[in-house]
Formats: sequence, structure tokens, C-alpha cells
Amino acid sequence: MSRGEQQGLGWPAALTPGQAGLGWPSRAGSADAPAPKEPAPDSGFTGARDGGSSRGDADAQEAIDAVEAADLQAMPDASEADRDAQEISDQAPAPPMEQSASAGREAHTPRLENQALSEASEMQQDALRPPIIKAPAGPRRARFDVPEEGTAEPPGGESAVPGLTAHAAAQGAGQQSADQEDGSEATLPSPARPRVIVVANQKGGVGKTTTAVNLAAALAMGGLKVLVVDLDPQGNASTALGVEHESGVPGTYEVLIDGASIAEHAQVSEEAPNLWVLPSTIDLAAAEIELVSTVARESRLARALRTYLHDHDIDYVFVDCPPSLGLLTLNGLVAAQEILVPIQCEYYALEGVSQLVNTINLVKGELNDQLQLSTVLLTMFDARTRLSAQVTDEVRAHFPEETLHTVIPRSVRISEAPSYGQTVLTYHPESVGAVCYLRAAEEIALRGVTKEDPR
Repeated sequence: MSRGEQQGLGWPAALTPGQAGLGWPSRAGSADAPAPKEPAPDSGFTGARDGGSSRGDADAQEAIDAVEAADLQAMPDASEADRDAQEISDQAPAPPMEQSASAGREAHTPRLENQALSEASEMQQDALRPPIIKAPAGPRRARFDVPEEGTAEPPGGESAVPGLTAHAAAQGAGQQSADQEDGSEATLPSPARPRVIVVANQKGGVGKTTTAVNLAAALAMGGLKVLVVDLDPQGNASTALGVEHESGVPGTYEVLIDGASIAEHAQVSEEAPNLWVLPSTIDLAAAEIELVSTVARESRLARALRTYLHDHDIDYVFVDCPPSLGLLTLNGLVAAQEILVPIQCEYYALEGVSQLVNTINLVKGELNDQLQLSTVLLTMFDARTRLSAQVTDEVRAHFPEETLHTVIPRSVRISEAPSYGQTVLTYHPESVGAVCYLRAAEEIALRGVTKEDPR
């Protein structure tokens, strides 16, 4: 049967390829489409079979026009669909969810574009300023000529912030090199009293160990004296700082279980001057069970730290905790005055923050009144996705004073560094991850002297 015969019978015409590609609903299954007309018992049917009557053609055309009108009303806005499908973000906050797409586009687009341009300009200007802390010039053990993306690396190394041009990055790197050639050594301000900071988050994989070791190394490079206490039985902090931590090496286990002093087992790290590490071994995994029957089991580390700080001149103590809220983490919370919470820029990382805050309140009310949530650091930030920007906005809304201005981006260099027994600061000091950790350490040091001491 020909198309003309089908239209003469009142059948809906088939979708064209262009219409099907736009996602139009099928005309045969459209709820708004009129039902096919039954052929008349008289000459109408005969005329349609002979070539189509004028009345049948008119009825068919009316049915086609009705279906097309219904399809146009049901078809989504193409530009809106493209925008929603796009995963590349310009780091501007998304319009509020409660507003419609059209209203949000009309009301928020000019403001968001101006805000994004302003923020990008501010970030580029800030990136031109080299960090106060001077990292070693060049990787100590390995040099890579290919950046993380697998393309030719721009002059001056990787850009310090997303969107920074290669020229701006080269200017910043040149200024930092000139400062190092002059022989000037910038020293970060020392706190009035030793700051004991526990790095905790029961959510795993958010960058606790990476944050603890890189911040400790950065502060030590800034002229401060730093001790890192590895409370994680995995011993990843000990690996990153290049100290021995095989089974049988004395360290945190002996301090918690046997009552040994920290000074006896603390090792010097080669990552930075004035950096000591109390290593952790796999033996520490049994400490959770052995501490159950111990008197004052939650304050074993606190007593050891008080003795060590009384006899040694230390500016900062970082306690790296395991991804749980057991007795090991509880010892770290009782021993510290401040807690630093790394939060990955993904949704799952937000779920554990409320539980951690409840634990902090319990510890503060029962075991350690001096404990306070002083620092929140956003890690694994991906400027290409809207999710990272939305998580960042949520965290800053809930912790406006505690969240650092610096965010740590995703960087392959940060992940590669521990395999060489190094921090990213000595493995690849020109990488974006190293620069951001240097800036975060500067913020923490400056906050330590501008805010009232927690103790």
C-alpha cells in the first residue's frame, strides 16, 4: 500500500529521521494524537484505493497537523537539554534547584558569568604570588617531562590553579626561583604553644594520610618543628615520609600498649628538616583489642604526648587516624586540641561528616573539653564537574570559618609520590598538588597566630 493510500485512510505518517533524532514521541503511541478514522462504507474507501479523495486527504492532513503540534509541545528545550548534559563546569555555582530551568537561565546567567569571571581573575592573580614556603628545586628522585594528561607540559610546569595560563604559571615559577637564588629563607610564624592537630574522618579514601604528611612536610620546610604520629595500622604515613615501619619496628604500638616514650621511637624523616615521625606497624592492628581491658585506655596517647612536648621544642603535632571511630581514633581525639577534617568533593564524603561531628561533641563533653573543629580541607577537587563545585558550596555553607580557602585538586603526582617514599613536595614540587598543599600549610600557620590559642 502506498503512502498516499495510507494517508487517505487517516493513518499517521511515519517519523522522519530528523524528527526521531530529536527524541520526539512516536506518533502511533502519542496520547494527544487523534484516533485513525474509519473508512466510510461508500465511495470514500474506493476513492482512497484509486488514488485518494480530497476529503480523505484533508482529514489525514488534519491528523498529521494535530500530531505535530502535540510533538512540538512535548519536545524539551534543545538548548536546555544540551546544557544539562554538559559536564564541563566553569566553577560557577549552579542555579538554585527550586527554580525552573528557564527562570534560572534568565535570572542567573549574567550574574553567574560575571561571578565566574571575577573568581577566575582572582585565582589567576593569587597564583602569580609564589608560596611563602620554599620547596626543594626539582624532584629529588624522579623527573617527568610528560604531565598528568599525557600531553606536552607547558612552560613553567603545571598551572597552580584550574584555568591558569601557562604564561602566568611561568611568571610565578620564575619569581619563586629568583627568591631561592637570593638565598632568602621564609619562615612561617610559630604558634604561642604547640598545636596538636588530629586528622580524622571515618570515611575512607578522602585524603587523611596524604593531607597529614604533606601539611607536616610543608610546615617543616617553612622552618617549624613538626612531629607526625601514625595511628593507622596500615602505616601509610610512615611510608610517605620514608621511615622504616616493618613488623617489629618499635613505634606507636609500644607507646600505647607498653607505655614507652615517644622520644625513644620517633624517627627523623628525610623529607624536610625538623620533621620527626612516630611510625606505625601492622602490630598496631591488635592494639584495638588489647586496649579494651586497659585502664584509661582512651588517654594513653595524651599522656605520652604531654611528656614529649614538655621535654622537646615542637611547634606542630599531626596525628594521622585510621578510617574508623575506634579506640585508636579516640586516643587521637583525646590527645589533640584541634581536629582537621579532610572532605572529598563527592557526595558520599558529606554523609560521614555529621556522624563525625556527633563524635566530636561526645568526646568534647566527656573526655576532652579543649577539642574543637578548627580546619576543614576540601580534597580531590575536580573543576571539570558540577558536583565538586556543589559539594564545595555545601561545605562552605556549613563550615564558613573552618574551611580553608585553598582546595586540593585531583593530581596524579600526589598519588605517585608515596610509591617513592616521598611527599608530593619533594617528588614533584612544581605540580599543582604540591603548590596547593604549600598554600594550605601557610593558611594553617597564619591562623595559628591570628586566632586565639585553643588551649
